[in-house]
Amino acid sequence: MKILAIIATAALSLSLAEARAASGDWPAYGHDAGGTRYSPLTQITPANVAGLKPVWTFHMNPAFDPRIGKSPGGTSQDTPLEIDGVLYLATPYNRVVALDAVSGRQIWSYVLPASDSPSWRGLAWWPGSGAAGPRLIFGTLQGRLIALDAKTGTPSAGFGGGGIVNLKTPQIMNGLPDSPYGLTAPPSLYRNVVIVGSRVQEDPTKGASGDVRGFDAVSGKLLWTFHSIPRPGEPGHDSWEGDSWKQRSGVNVWNMMTVDEQRGIAYLPFGAPTLDRFGADHHGSNLYSDSLVAVNAETGKYLWHYQVQHHDIWDYDLHTPPTLIDVTRNGKAIPAVVAMNKSAIMFILNRVTGEPLYPVTETPVPKSDVEGEEAWPTQPIPSRPVQLARSSFALNEVATVTPELKANCEAWIARDHLKPSVAFQPIPSDAPIIRFPGGEGGPEWGGGAFDPKLGLFVVNTNAMGYVEKLVKKDGVWGFTTAHFVDRATNMMCQQPPWGNLTAVNVSTGEIAWRVTLGVSDQAPPGKQDTGRPSNGGPILTAGGVTFIGGTDDSRFRAFDTRTGKELWTTKLDYSAHATPMTFQGKDGRQYVGIVATGGSYLNSPSGGDSLVMFALPKQ
Repeated sequence: MKILAIIATAALSLSLAEARAASGDWPAYGHDAGGTRYSPLTQITPANVAGLKPVWTFHMNPAFDPRIGKSPGGTSQDTPLEIDGVLYLATPYNRVVALDAVSGRQIWSYVLPASDSPSWRGLAWWPGSGAAGPRLIFGTLQGRLIALDAKTGTPSAGFGGGGIVNLKTPQIMNGLPDSPYGLTAPPSLYRNVVIVGSRVQEDPTKGASGDVRGFDAVSGKLLWTFHSIPRPGEPGHDSWEGDSWKQRSGVNVWNMMTVDEQRGIAYLPFGAPTLDRFGADHHGSNLYSDSLVAVNAETGKYLWHYQVQHHDIWDYDLHTPPTLIDVTRNGKAIPAVVAMNKSAIMFILNRVTGEPLYPVTETPVPKSDVEGEEAWPTQPIPSRPVQLARSSFALNEVATVTPELKANCEAWIARDHLKPSVAFQPIPSDAPIIRFPGGEGGPEWGGGAFDPKLGLFVVNTNAMGYVEKLVKKDGVWGFTTAHFVDRATNMMCQQPPWGNLTAVNVSTGEIAWRVTLGVSDQAPPGKQDTGRPSNGGPILTAGGVTFIGGTDDSRFRAFDTRTGKELWTTKLDYSAHATPMTFQGKDGRQYVGIVATGGSYLNSPSGGDSLVMFALPKQ
């Protein structure tokens, strides 16, 4: 009888979360557990979206000075949550706040323990179970897992010690207790299981483990651990040569995971091993690096994996959230998942079996000429869709947007003897290579969104090249890196476009439409439609509108999801390197909000601290 009661309670929690997503709330980072970022709201349409106006702004910095209009401090990539009229926001100022979603009025504020901040990308909402009411559960940059009462903002009684669980256990720290370890993305939830990844170092080689863990949402107790690098006796362990797996860092899930709530499957997208540009000390395909791994969400038991990059020596983390979609074939819906890493190659997999839904060919790629390195001889390339971003560079492809840009870039290439590249060319040690995509993609961490009615997966991608070279100092390999950008003009050194928004028809694998995303204000009139680099992804609505910020040009935009036509653009005070959200307010209006602070590793001007909320005028 007790077991049946527990199952019934868990099922109720699940239905409450689903109901919130269907009601017009925004209860999870990706709107729903599957990360579709698709809202059922229809009030804002292609016909009226141009009428959107800002209705309120919340300044995250308690010390914000309106006379200056600038808030020195951290930048944010947060997507707020909204449940039943209350909006929840993680700030880079050591606080989590609850706001009235219609007015922006602060309801409560929770101040984190000293010198700690919530994860960059926000919070998870748990609907409660039994005597435990709804909670906000989130990780911190210093490796804590915190649960707050959603109504009051006070630490949840019975969860860990005073509402806090220390994630930096000896097992996770790999015997290296001073290694970096924290969380930069919200956890995923399945029933009463809180699933957490981690942010660990990218170098040096040895450091904290990237294992994924499941915790009890009521007590905070550890339920399961999935070893990101298989231990001796576990499947995949032989993909690491010798003892190269020991104390290895990386191979972590530093971004969002997703869950198939109907089937109880969690999808874990793993990153590269350390050092993420050099692999001579860890020969092999190196599971589960750059792999999408499916596990039983309740137990952590391995179900299947698909490695999209073998022996990663480019920092091509599988970093975008896996998006759950349906592919239609012969009139039948096939449950699928989109896996996409920084190479901008999109894999559409059966989400039950892990099998590709479009043929994949192991394609020969260049060898490495670096001492001891054994680049994997092939990489998987699907027949569809086509790669969504530039993957090579020839010296005759220097940007000609302005004579100054062309001259500056050509002078740099000549002065430093920069070399061209082809896809998957290993980083050399003799002279720097210009490689595409660089470490900022392709797609960046925001990933894509899926419209189930149109069957379109919409994603923003960058054409951001890296100039890199391996260097050896005191017998240890490292690397130098720089953006392939002219510092004098902040424009890319290759021909545009430098940023795109693309829609893929997932049932055919064809590109439905592609448009440039972003403008270069510094370019002359008539040449500004270049596209720009972006961080943060799109959201889609049943009203047929795609919303996206992301770009380093300080714009927030709306597009027609069906055609890709740009419908509305507004200039923000700072760039919005975050993913927006939308919800229906208690007053009946549809609101659209985005965090805009500037900063990020796109080097946008920083100093913003705003959450800006938009709506159509009152009728």
